[in-house]
Amino acid sequence: MSVEWRFDAGDLARLRFAFSPLWELVASLRVLRAPARHSVHLPWVRTVTPRLGGIDLSELFALAPVHGYIADFLTPPPDTPLPDFEAELDRVRGTPPAQAAREAGHLTAGPGSDIVARFRDDPVAGVRRVADALAAYWDVALAEYWPRVHGLLEADLMWRTRRLATGGARELFADLHPSVRWEGDRLIAERHWCHAGDLGGDGLLLVPSAFRWPDIAIMTEPYQPMLVYPARGIGTLWETAPPAAPGALAALIGRTRARLLVSLRHPASTTALARRMSLTPGAVSQHLSVLGASGLVTRSRIGREVLYRRTPTGDVLAGGSGDSGETSPAADAGAQADPDAAGRRTGRREAADGRSRGAVSRRTGGRRAAR
Repeated sequence: MSVEWRFDAGDLARLRFAFSPLWELVASLRVLRAPARHSVHLPWVRTVTPRLGGIDLSELFALAPVHGYIADFLTPPPDTPLPDFEAELDRVRGTPPAQAAREAGHLTAGPGSDIVARFRDDPVAGVRRVADALAAYWDVALAEYWPRVHGLLEADLMWRTRRLATGGARELFADLHPSVRWEGDRLIAERHWCHAGDLGGDGLLLVPSAFRWPDIAIMTEPYQPMLVYPARGIGTLWETAPPAAPGALAALIGRTRARLLVSLRHPASTTALARRMSLTPGAVSQHLSVLGASGLVTRSRIGREVLYRRTPTGDVLAGGSGDSGETSPAADAGAQADPDAAGRRTGRREAADGRSRGAVSRRTGGRRAAR
């Protein structure tokens, strides 16, 4: 079974990217409860878990269970390419009570049903509690790591947009995920439910994600069609230090610059590199300027941030023989994602028979989210 979208020329022109700190935060709730399923994030789990003792996450766990549907109001679709967490949290706080109660109603038969029932009895207070819990959880679990995650997602975005520009849709989707393929004018994603149709003039929103690894998520018409996929380079996300620089390279350009060059297996910002190497951003910027003037790195601006990446010459000097780390997400994490498991485990509003239940209209910010 599969989801199939047919693209016309206008839909291809409306392909766009976005990512969301709120989506990452909610996805991380599943990582906490099923770390074996998301083993690439074990360093984060080990660090964050001891910090959570003072936060009541029971309501969030009930509304975002390990498998199946997640209450849609917790993850409103990104309305800008680079949304701000506080702005997204305000959207959660502004959820109409009737919508929140209706969406929570899809979770009354699962684990935490008593907690869900309490939420539905007073959705105004429930939304307030959930938003407060999200804010507290963000502060202790993800805020300090967001620049790192942000850098990974922007690097993926830069890579994908370059693929789209040079090779079109076929090249863009070639290594997106093992369960996704491009055939003719159609994008096909293997799922455990069926859907086929045009994009209806809305185009497709592509959302790279760190905490959804190794799964994909899908939303279909009549709401904004969206495909959430694992960002590439995920296996390097929690590295604490760059690899050691080869001795000959260090002798040639200096140890710090050599370490910087080796660490740029994937594009990164000055801030991310400074944190990774325990240097000041100013020092990193100076070294990058020298590497750039030497033709070893290049820079690209995405939104408000500048990302640096190695040139082919830089790849060779770093010992990669032209390898700039352009591998699949599964290879980066050392495991092949199971397409069937991806379909089974990421359904948002997928009933057992594969049908999606209704939700509020796009005009009110709701959606039918079939993951």
